[in-house]
Amino acid sequence: MIRPAPETIRKLKRFRSIKRGYYSFVILMLMIILSMFSEVFINSRALVVRYDGRLFFPVYGDMIPGSTFGLDYEYETNYRELKRSFENQDNGNFLIMPVVPYNPYENDLQLNEYPPFPPSMQDRHFLGTDNVGRDILARLVYGFRIAIGFSVILLFLNYSIGVSIGCAMGYFGGKFDLFFQRVLEIWSNIPFLYVIIIISSIVVPNFMILLLIMAFFGWIQITWVMRTMTYKEREREYILAVRSLGAGHARIIFRHIIPNTISVIVTYAPFAVSGGIVALTSLDYLGFGLPAPTPSWGELLSQGWENMEAWWISSSVVAALVITLITVTFTGEGIREAFDPKLHTIYE
Repeated sequence: MIRPAPETIRKLKRFRSIKRGYYSFVILMLMIILSMFSEVFINSRALVVRYDGRLFFPVYGDMIPGSTFGLDYEYETNYRELKRSFENQDNGNFLIMPVVPYNPYENDLQLNEYPPFPPSMQDRHFLGTDNVGRDILARLVYGFRIAIGFSVILLFLNYSIGVSIGCAMGYFGGKFDLFFQRVLEIWSNIPFLYVIIIISSIVVPNFMILLLIMAFFGWIQITWVMRTMTYKEREREYILAVRSLGAGHARIIFRHIIPNTISVIVTYAPFAVSGGIVALTSLDYLGFGLPAPTPSWGELLSQGWENMEAWWISSSVVAALVITLITVTFTGEGIREAFDPKLHTIYE
């Protein structure tokens, strides 16, 4: 059975005692878990359909044509209309729709009216629609899932590159360190936004292209930090003792230096996640991010700016951004205080 070290348990208990950081972490985890299963709560497909004694579960299954339920078309069933049909027939058939019966790509237009439509409890548009009739809440939730997934993958890529190169620079030093210092100085002077604009003019950037471009520039900061921490650690007595016992470079780096600098890696992680969310939102707002009609907070912000009278668009996405960034920031401050108590202030 694997048990955490006593020092790790002590730090986790300290983190739990920092109420603001701990409850922010709980809220953030709930948001992530709910977004992972957002199809159950926000979807144009029914959760359960009972038709002629058979049960169907369309949410995570294949497309079910309307003819399966006695309708006169072969494309995907409109479950909202099917629900009204079942209610009118009253023959024992029924279906259960999600709380928000719309998907983030669906246009819900109304006769003789033009979107955006304000919030409506009757139509189940709890935060209204955007300027083409798509549900705001659906696009916020699915956009959050894309943004948080993008930020976590970007964090993994940046840390994999930055920690590896930074540790090597600090440990080996000499010409190897001088060479990568010059590389980092040149790399950091490349204008990131211009690169995005040039690439966007050539190809339409998708999730993977944006991820690779941002990872191309995002590893520099953690590399400098790990270089400095490794320089300090490699001169400590326990490293000299391990080296005198014949330990190789790989063992010293992976078994001793990195575990003893893990507090720095962990404390930077939440702030890197919030930076990834802000960066993706900013690029989407400027029109250089994910292609339409991908759910995007930046695209919603742009719509809110263009349609100032539709207050529900901008206010919804700003509230979502504020809540997300506050929870991530407070979580980061709590982790920083718990894993490195000599830094900054003590939260009560």
